[in-house]
Amino acid sequence: MNITVINGTEKHGVTYKIKEMLLEPFRQNATITEFYMPKDCPAFCSGCTTCFTKSETLCKDYEYIQKIEKALLNADLIVFTSPSYVMHATGALKSLLDHLGYRWMPHRPAKEMFAKRAVILTQCLGAGAKSAAKDIKDSLSWWGISYIKTFTAKLMNNIVWDKLTENKRKSITKGIKRLCKKLCRINYLKPAKTSLVTKIKFNICRMIQKSILASNTDSADGKYWEQNGWLKKARPWKNLKMR
Repeated sequence: MNITVINGTEKHGVTYKIKEMLLEPFRQNATITEFYMPKDCPAFCSGCTTCFTKSETLCKDYEYIQKIEKALLNADLIVFTSPSYVMHATGALKSLLDHLGYRWMPHRPAKEMFAKRAVILTQCLGAGAKSAAKDIKDSLSWWGISYIKTFTAKLMNNIVWDKLTENKRKSITKGIKRLCKKLCRINYLKPAKTSLVTKIKFNICRMIQKSILASNTDSADGKYWEQNGWLKKARPWKNLKMR
């Protein structure tokens, strides 16, 4: 089993502690690959749109992005973590998600993503954990992932694990263990089920791509959809196999 973890910060604080608790049951039987923002993707997306209009391989930061994307495509379980910064995901993590914008369904989604399962872990001091999780979930769902679990924690009075109240530590630990049980029961040899919402979004994007390709035969996105057979009867969730 392969697990890929994208950490929204390099800090080893409460978010890191929660992530370590989640991974603990998997460590003996899984290969875990981790990336830490901004160390593993230090450059901001410049908004040049080259990845959309031409190819992601021409991105100035492709050396970073291709390593992370390869790990995501090889993963059986994807884990994203982020503390809440001003009620949202960290800027470094947002920059990575911006870089991967070409993988959104209106552009060139990777068919492998429709088989994936993902977990989002966020925490905040007061408020913002849910909005931070939504920042990440928006991208994951538009990549084609239907199975997305979120775990959010409100620390309220401290940002250091050992200084949290005993009841707060117990509550977080209990919640993570409950989530772990659900994740450990999954047969990762089978692809995740694609939801109706994902299929509807895909079909809307399919109609858009047919229209675009009809008026612009050089469209990178349109060609990609055509090559995959998605403009006809092929669908990314059909005949899916895990690695």
